[in-house]
Parts: sequence; structure tokens; C-alpha cells
Amino acid sequence: MTSERPDSSREPIELGGSVWFQAGVHALGGTSRIALLAAIGETGSITSAAKAVGISYKGAWDAIDTMNNLAGEPLVVRQTGGKGGGGTTLTPRALKLIETFRAVEREHRRFLERAGAAIEGFATDWDLIGRIGVKTSARNQLYGKVSRIIRGAINDEVSLTLAGGQVIVAVLTHESTETLALVEGSAAFALIKASWVVLMVEDESGAPLRLSARNQLHGTVQSVKRGAVNAEVSLMLEGGAVITAVVTGASADVLGLVEGRTAVAVFKASSVILGVKD
Repeated sequence: MTSERPDSSREPIELGGSVWFQAGVHALGGTSRIALLAAIGETGSITSAAKAVGISYKGAWDAIDTMNNLAGEPLVVRQTGGKGGGGTTLTPRALKLIETFRAVEREHRRFLERAGAAIEGFATDWDLIGRIGVKTSARNQLYGKVSRIIRGAINDEVSLTLAGGQVIVAVLTHESTETLALVEGSAAFALIKASWVVLMVEDESGAPLRLSARNQLHGTVQSVKRGAVNAEVSLMLEGGAVITAVVTGASADVLGLVEGRTAVAVFKASSVILGVKD
């Protein structure tokens, strides 16, 4: 049984935020406290205001005491007795505070709307950032989509299609397939050490190479960096991916590996390590 994990890259990315007033290191009030003040102004009652904003009577008075103290002057005044039987009123400072907060909140919403429009397509960028952030000793990290899974008696054969259409085949255990939650269509990356890659050149007929190695990626030599003994050769694949191999300098000479020459990167399916972004 395969467990599917939700792909966060398919969820819409939105900006969020909140506004609050602060006095020193203490929060004077945010949306909930300003809503409490506004409810007191509308109802003239702490009890009714507390119910309106969904807090207890004690919680309301605690919030009021905190706001009064931090503001340096009363925001809420409780009146007892009198012709109207008493009640709770807001001071001019509290009314001004509510007005200011609402104005700031409107501007904040407009900012979020503008910033939200600017991050259209951010989900794709965020997914790319996550892949770039992967650190591994394997020189080659190729990203693609799982296009096929063949289950065997012990191991699974997983095919990963790269951006240019070429396919990498990896052999891994059932347990690994389940742990990585690999299913057709899911994103994954293949890790291949440069020392596991063998380079070959095709003959003039262009006939497919007959080899036991399952993976044969065709590309064009992008660079050849020579050392005292070995050479590091990078092939540009169709779709923009690059795969690098380490060969001896003598082999590079025999194969005529120079920039612009077509070549084939060959490696076994058992040499491929698959990974996913958590």
C-alpha cells in the first residue's frame, strides 16, 4: 500500500500578517484587543463586549487593565450608578486609537494584496530553492518526475524523466519506495557520483550502444577541466541539465572529448540514489 504525501508545491502560496501597536517591548493591542475596545464602545458593557469577541469577562478586564497601563492613560472608564445606571465608556484616546488602527489595517491589507500579486509563481521558485539547498557529496543532482514504477520480488525499478525527456532508471528496495512516497507523477532527484559515470562516444552510424548499463544519457561536452592525471568532463543534456564524469586524461584524448563533441554518459541503475524534498 502506497502512502501519498500532499505536494505543497501545488498549494497556493499567499502572504499573511497582522498589525498591532507596541509600547516598548510590550504589545499594547492588536486585532483582538482593538475589537474588544470597539465592542465596548458599541455595547457600553464589558460583559456584552467580551461575549461579542469570544473571551471571558475576566479576560476582557485583564486586557483592558493592560491597555490602560501601557497607554499611560485610561482607554476604558467604568462608571457606576448615576442617572443611566452606570456602564462602561471609551475615552477620546481610545476612540482615536481604534480609528488609527483601522486606518493602518486598511493600508496593511492593501500592502499584502500588492505583495501577493508580486509572488505569483512563487511556489515554483520555492520548490527550486529547496532543491538548490540540498547538500550532498554526489556531484550530479538531476531533477525530474517519476514516470514509471515496476515492482519486483524484492526491489523496485523507478524511472525518472528529466526535463529534456531523457529517462534515468534506478533500482531500490520496496521499503525505500514507500519511505520516499514515490508514485507516478511525483517529483524526485537522482544523485550520481561523478566517479560512477562512464563516458562513451557513438560511432558514425549513431547506432544505440549495446551495454548492460541501463542508463545512457546523450549530451554535448560543455567543458573539460584537466588535472595532472584525470579530467572532469561535463555534458549538457537536452533540457539544460548537466552531468559530470571523471575520466583519465588519456581516455579523454582517445575519445576526442572536447567542447561541442557529442557523447554519452553511462551508469548503472544500481548507481542511482533517489531523493525527495521533505
